[in-house]
Parts: sequence; structure tokens; C-alpha cells
Amino acid sequence: MNKEFAPLTSHPLKAGTGFARPTQVLPHSVTMNDAATNVMTDLRSVTVVNVRAKTSLDKANEKMIRYGVRTLLVLDEADKVAGILTATDVLGEKPVNFLQQMGGTHADIMVRDVMTVQRELEVMKLEDVQKAKVGNILASLKAAGRQHAMVVEDNADGSQTVRGLFSATQIARQLGLQVKNGEVAKVFAEIESAVSAH
Repeated sequence: MNKEFAPLTSHPLKAGTGFARPTQVLPHSVTMNDAATNVMTDLRSVTVVNVRAKTSLDKANEKMIRYGVRTLLVLDEADKVAGILTATDVLGEKPVNFLQQMGGTHADIMVRDVMTVQRELEVMKLEDVQKAKVGNILASLKAAGRQHAMVVEDNADGSQTVRGLFSATQIARQLGLQVKNGEVAKVFAEIESAVSAH
């Protein structure tokens, strides 16, 4: 090897060493008139927590708790988006309804049995989000009756890439509200009463 380049010194890896993860720091405080991108989890800056459709619901729930998230992107075997799984899907009526129809025990339920599948998902386009305000996103979530929304970017070949996620609870926190994770209607009622009080 060329004498210009000296090898670096090797060191032992210490036990318990973690690893760097991409981070996105959203503004701590926003108003309804701030740019919508200030409340979007940008998947170019944050690794999305995902799960396979064939994963047990219990394991998916454990993953949500471990990562402190309320939404998992569901991927198929080719790493394409098969759907979305929210904490409401896991903890709400869907598992009970599935067991009433199919029988079995809670341990038998898979993510695919209660997730919202790709063909039922409505998404926002990144180009629209980039022109929108926080208030527009909340109005969109409320109109759809959902606490979460996906943002897609159109690719040159006509395909789409999931680029971001919105969470009503996250937005409420950034608006300075103490919102408990609950029903969609309650979250929006708390946001509206706080915003109209200002």
C-alpha cells in the first residue's frame, strides 16, 4: 500500500454500544398558521417504524410501545406499503370483531387482520402539503375522521413514495395542548376549544 496512507488504529467495541439513528427535530411550538411541514414527520429525516402484515398483533403492539409510536407502516414481502396499523386498530374494536367472526384467541390475530389496507388509504400529496398550513392539515384529518395521515411524493415513473406522516396528537402537542391519546372526536374537540380560546 502507498506509504502516504497510514492505517487507522483499531479499538475494541464497548459492550452496550448503541448506534446513530436519523433524527428530525420538529419545532416545539407551532400555530395554526405555520407551515404544515413543521408538523410532518419527514421520512427522509426519520426512519419509519414498520411491521410485516404477517406479524402477530401482540408483537406489533410491543413494537409500538418500544418505539413510542402510535402508527406502524405495514410492509409486504417486497418492502412495499401494504397498509397502516394504528394504536386504535390494535386497542379498539377491530380485534374483538375479528375474533367474533373468525374465532380463535387474541394471540391468533395478525396485523393483516386489523390494519387499514393500502387500497383503503387516502393520502396527501407532498406538493400540496408544502403549500399548506397546520390548520389545513387539522381540517383534513378532521374531515377524514382520522388521527393519522400519510404524505406521498410522486416519482418520475408515476409511482409514489411515502414521504411523511401526520399525527393529530403530535400536532396538538406542538400547539401546546395536553391531549390524551383517545378518540378522534375528542382530540379534535380539545384542539378546537384551545384554538378558539386564543
